[in-house]
Amino acid sequence: MKQYALLRILLACLCLYIAWPNIHGEPSQLASMFWAGWLAFFLLVVGANFATLLKMTRPPVMEQESKKQYQTGKN
Repeated sequence: MKQYALLRILLACLCLYIAWPNIHGEPSQLASMFWAGWLAFFLLVVGANFATLLKMTRPPVMEQESKKQYQTGKN
């Protein structure tokens, strides 16, 4: 479902928008490592959802459409 992947991308961009002013304000090395890890995770989330949008990967199990098959027979 495209709308879920697009919604997750928009949510990740909102989080980046909120966090962006704090990224440049931290002078310590530990804080820089934290923000580098956070940005790497952001890129991972956005990349995975773009792959889902472009149908390069299968969507998560909860979002896959399932066809129910009913068996008819004698009980």
